[in-house]
Amino acid sequence: MKNIIKSLVITIIALSFSSANAQDYYNVLKYGAKNDSSKLATTAIKNAIDAAVKKGGGTIYFPAGKYLTGPIHLKSNITILIDAGAELHFSDNFDDYLPMVKSRYEGVDVTSFSPLFYAYKAENIAIKGRGLIDGHGKKWWDFVEGYKEGQERSKWQHTFDDLNKDILLPDDPKQMKRGFLRPPFIQFMHSKNIIIEGITIQNSPFWTVNPQFCENIKIYGVTIFNPAKNAPNTDGINPESCKNVHISDCHISVGDDCITIKSGKDAPGRKMATPAENYTITNSTMLSGHGGVVIGSEMSGDVRKITISNCVFDGTDRGIRIKSARGRGGIVEEIRVSNIVMKNIRDQAIVLDLQYAKTTVEPVSERTPRFRNIHFSNITGQVNQAAFLNGLEEMPIENITFSDINLDAKSGFDISNSNRIEFHNVQINTEIGAAIKANKVNNLTIDNVKSYSPLANSPILDLKNVNDAFIYNSNPFSGTGIYLRLSGAETKNISLGNNNFRNAKMPIKKEEDVKEEVKVISGDK
Repeated sequence: MKNIIKSLVITIIALSFSSANAQDYYNVLKYGAKNDSSKLATTAIKNAIDAAVKKGGGTIYFPAGKYLTGPIHLKSNITILIDAGAELHFSDNFDDYLPMVKSRYEGVDVTSFSPLFYAYKAENIAIKGRGLIDGHGKKWWDFVEGYKEGQERSKWQHTFDDLNKDILLPDDPKQMKRGFLRPPFIQFMHSKNIIIEGITIQNSPFWTVNPQFCENIKIYGVTIFNPAKNAPNTDGINPESCKNVHISDCHISVGDDCITIKSGKDAPGRKMATPAENYTITNSTMLSGHGGVVIGSEMSGDVRKITISNCVFDGTDRGIRIKSARGRGGIVEEIRVSNIVMKNIRDQAIVLDLQYAKTTVEPVSERTPRFRNIHFSNITGQVNQAAFLNGLEEMPIENITFSDINLDAKSGFDISNSNRIEFHNVQINTEIGAAIKANKVNNLTIDNVKSYSPLANSPILDLKNVNDAFIYNSNPFSGTGIYLRLSGAETKNISLGNNNFRNAKMPIKKEEDVKEEVKVISGDK
């Protein structure tokens, strides 16, 4: 008898758990949604979310089929589950994205069109599944591309003007004054504990996955497709001013940058002063895009503690790109990039550019951006240019290392206005020019740098106005004409040690404007 009672109790408990779990799922069809896209499902989805919120949260379930919807606003403890075979097609009727909501656009805090997926001050939220979400961005793209300055303003622009009279503007306020800001596809604001997993996303009106001021974000196994052409600013994943972000196992091909890290623009970004920090980006593939992984140019709130590893960039315009300009302010630092393969890179494998926008020299202030403590290792690829490092006269790029790099490139490294630059075990095979060209660089270390396709009329190293350089462990390949060329009246304190120059016709060529002799420490042959 005791065993029978015990068995009944266990059965009741099991049924009770089963019932509770079943109630956690809110099938949108039961709330009036149609899975043949015959009816706008916005209200049905909202009703399902509201029902789940009343129970403390739950999963909003989309079974297979096609759904037409307007914006979806998530609340705390809500998971959107888009099953295999399910497709969410978002309306391209701009009115469906009213009323406007608190948002951020290219680093400026505004009130604008509702993002397609939106959350504000929520926690424990997720978008998951094997289904598809389509932003139908073409109408948004065409409006922006076709807009001419001075033409009659639309009702949406007038609404934007009324809601944003007192916003803090960036140095170049053109976009804000135009007043038509396309919504991001997924934008969660001031939220935490976020998961985006497994889904395929396409045709975003603007930036695709764009958490802002959020904490603890996991973006895993996501595929993003936006057209490579005529789809402006359709970046893939843009976590801005967020903390503790993990992006992995993603596949991205878009009309702008694949993954971009930002923290606000100019004075608006400095006012919010919220850095992007503690990001891990790994095990992902980037195809079409302006850059594989990009930091900036909106980095006014600082970017720090970032790791990028085990990725393939195949067909992007650039590989790793860090960009800023005078007026931004902010610091980019503590960055590690390792184990990267690059193929078919149209421009540079690596870019660090503090003159992304054309500006004039100004005194160092809160408007002055800084790049420092950035390290690259174990990178291989075929690119147009190996790297471009371009600091400011008043704020050089500082403490950058390149280790175990192997690149075939049309042209090599081009470095200017930089301090404390190191190369260790770097092989660069160029078609034109030097493997490394440096101008206005202080404290340069070059350890075992070579080219297996030396050019008769170009040196391997071309240093101009370089101060405090140490070149060692060089072993030029057969056919090398000039290994080291020195020029510039500011070139001084050049030291060599433990080099084997037997295969170099001219180990060192010193131009007349270099007054100081090269110091050979020991071991050179």
